[in-house]
This record gives sequence, C-alpha cells and structure tokens, in this order.
Amino acid sequence: MYRSRSRDPIPSPSEPSAHSFAQPPHPAEPPTHDRVRSGRLVIPSPLRASLGYDAVGMPREHGERILDRLQRVGCIFADARRWWWIVPAGSHIGVIWPPSISYAIGAQVADPSWTSTRPKPGREHPRLIHSPETGQPYTPPIPLYFLTCRVAGSTPLWSLDAANRPAAQ
Repeated sequence: MYRSRSRDPIPSPSEPSAHSFAQPPHPAEPPTHDRVRSGRLVIPSPLRASLGYDAVGMPREHGERILDRLQRVGCIFADARRWWWIVPAGSHIGVIWPPSISYAIGAQVADPSWTSTRPKPGREHPRLIHSPETGQPYTPPIPLYFLTCRVAGSTPLWSLDAANRPAAQ
C-alpha cells in the first residue's frame, strides 16, 4: 500500500520556478524511499553518473533559496529537514563547505549502523524531488558552493592542503 505523498515545498508563487519538479511516483513504481538503498541516494536509471557522485546536504530553506539561482540543476533529493544535491565525486576536495552544509561522500546520507540501531520515529528517507530530463545527474559544484556560502553567511574558503583545512596565513 502506498501512502499519498505531497510534493516538497517549492519557491513561493511570487517567485516562479524555471525548474520542473518530479511528479509523484506512479502506483506501479516502487515507493520513493527505495531510491535510498543502505543509506545511499540512488540516481534514476536513465541518467548516467559517469564521474561517480557525492551529495551536498543543506537545510531545506537554503535549498529553496538556491534552486532558482542556478542555471543548471541536477538531481535533488529531500526529506523534511534537508535537501541533497548530487555533485560529481570529489567536489569537496580543496574547498571548505560552510558548517551548516553536509557533504556525503558516495552520497551515503543515512546514519551509520553503529550510531542508530532502530529507525528514529517519524524519520523519512530522502526522496527525489528534481531530476533533469536528460544528460548528467549533477548540479555544477562551483556555483552551488558559492551560493551555499552566500546563504549560509560564510566566506568561501579553499585550500590545496590534503587535510582540507584553510592554508596557514
């Protein structure tokens, strides 16, 4: 039995979106939470993730503000609290994402098995809310990085340090 699902919040009607959101799943399709297998976000099969993929997680409000400011948007997953943007693997190398942003290598977004033995009550799995119709599943990481810094009120920082820390000044 499938529960009815409502679409994730989109920008207000006063700010029309240039991006289309995925329609709710057809009853013949598997439930959307199956797109998260063992904690990993799963890219829809028609899209090719030839570069591998990671996910950038941010508070829902940030995601709503950023969506219309990007020219190209890849796959976006969301739950009640966070939006997860799919980026090419290694998009964390050399940049320091703001503290309010989560970076999930390999798009592993679930709690590790050693931190939680039971699902938390009321916790939902991220579900796909946006997917490009063709091409790659990626959101360009550099524009996404600068926009996340801006909405988080952080100064963009990057480093060539292997430990991914700001270089000494």
